[in-house]
Order: sequence, then C-alpha cells, then structure tokens
Amino acid sequence: MNISLAGRTALITGANQGLGQAIARAFVSRGASVMLCARDDNKLAKVKAELSGLCKAGQKVETLHADVSKREDVDRLVSHALVIFPQIHILVNNAGVYGPKGSIENVDWDEWVHAIEINLLGSVLVVKAMLPHFRAHHYGKVIQLSGGGATAPLPFISAYAASKAGIVRFMETLAEEVRAEGIDVNSIAPGALNTRLLDEVLEAGPERVGKSFYERSLKQKAEGGAPLETGADLAVFLASTASDGLTGKIISAIWDPWESFPEHMDDLKKSDIYTLRRIVPKDRGQNWGDV
Repeated sequence: MNISLAGRTALITGANQGLGQAIARAFVSRGASVMLCARDDNKLAKVKAELSGLCKAGQKVETLHADVSKREDVDRLVSHALVIFPQIHILVNNAGVYGPKGSIENVDWDEWVHAIEINLLGSVLVVKAMLPHFRAHHYGKVIQLSGGGATAPLPFISAYAASKAGIVRFMETLAEEVRAEGIDVNSIAPGALNTRLLDEVLEAGPERVGKSFYERSLKQKAEGGAPLETGADLAVFLASTASDGLTGKIISAIWDPWESFPEHMDDLKKSDIYTLRRIVPKDRGQNWGDV
C-alpha cells in the first residue's frame, strides 16, 4: 500500500531489535518521527544511528532507556517524549518476552510473574500514560503486538500465552472505552517470526517446551518464518489515516486481507469480525447446546 506517515510521530517500545526495530524502520521510511525505548542501551544506540540515516528534513529519531514493567520508567519515558514532540499520534506496544518455559508447577514463579509484568501490565502502563495526551488531541493510534498465545493454547509457555490473551482482551475493551474519541486500538498477530524468542525456544529444548512445539520451531528456523516486514507493513497501515475508524480488532499480518480493509470499513466497524470470541456447538456444525 502506498501509505505516508509524514508529519506523524510514534512511540515504539521494545524497538532495539526484531519486529520492533523493523516497525521503527518502516515508520521512518514512510516519513514518521519516532521515539524508541528498550532496555539495552547499546542496541538502542545502533538502531538510532541506522534510522537517523534514513531521516529526511523534519524527521527525528529519539531514544530512551526504559523498562515498561516499571511505572517510574514509563512515566519518565512518556514525559520525556512529550517534551521533545508536541504531538504523538501513534503508540506501538512491542516490548515483550516469552518468560519461563516448562510446566507450570516447575517454572520459577518470579520469572512467570515478571513475564506478566512486561507483556500485560507493561503494555497497560504505557497506554495509561499516553491516553491523556491522545484524549487531549481527540486522536491516537494504539497498536499492540500480540502473538499465537492470544488465540490458541501454548503449553509450557503459559506466562506468555496468558499475558497475550489478556492484553488482547484489554485492547478490545479499551477500544470500546475510547471509541467516540478518535482513538483507534488494535492488536497485531505478526506470525511465527525468526527472532530471539525463537532462539530461546530452541535453546530450551523439547524437554521444556514440548516435543511438538520444539519440532515446529526447528522447521520454522529452517524455513525462515514469517517476514518481519509483513508485520511492519500492517503496523504502518494501522498507524495511518487509511485505518481511521478501525478499532477493537486482532489482525493477522500474514493470514488476514488487511490491505483490502478500507474497502470493507463499514462491515468491520459494526461487527465482531477479527475479535476474540467463544466457540459454541453450532459454530462447529453441532445441533446441541442452544437454549
């Protein structure tokens, strides 16, 4: 899609590698300014140097060390960003971890809780900090990175699965809270990516992540996985005026025909298409269960 983000500014968390870096690169390439945060200063500095080289007149790339699981870091990040940029149009919640791997009774409890703190609570914290700014401008785009854990069970990586299902439901709920205020809220399922998270699974081995998931991960590693650019392109669409009014959805970057969404906006706005929902017997061709 021929989309411009010129004149727009985005705050992107977890932007020092992987999909976060790819989204930041796509945004800058389309004309946006960006405020990037992550926990690794060295990687963050390298990303800033790379993206600064892509900037045209009027664009900026700014960075700040921040841990989204810490409220003081989030408050400092948002305050700093709003000093530099008079208006932030887009928030991309990308920061996330797999957390501990193994059966729930064997994983370290503190590691399990910390994964929830980053993936679920951290995303909510950043949204909470940014919402007053979006409300004041009667405009905003919240883009949440989801994953397979949101739509299907993920045995032996339970903190990740629980946090991703939780954050998608939060985003669907938030979308209803701010629907009348010009703020769009959507989640992205980017597909199976060959990033550091995949390397973690392979390092953990089949004993901790399960034989089936480990074998799928080996195949994914060999075949290359979903392109980072596809998820980044979907983020560009959701960050642009082309998606204005589309809200409360979880969208697959690789399976859903999101490039055609502008042609179906009326249908999307008034239906539960592309949302989490409960499956009842009639959805599977059964004739029992209805009252």
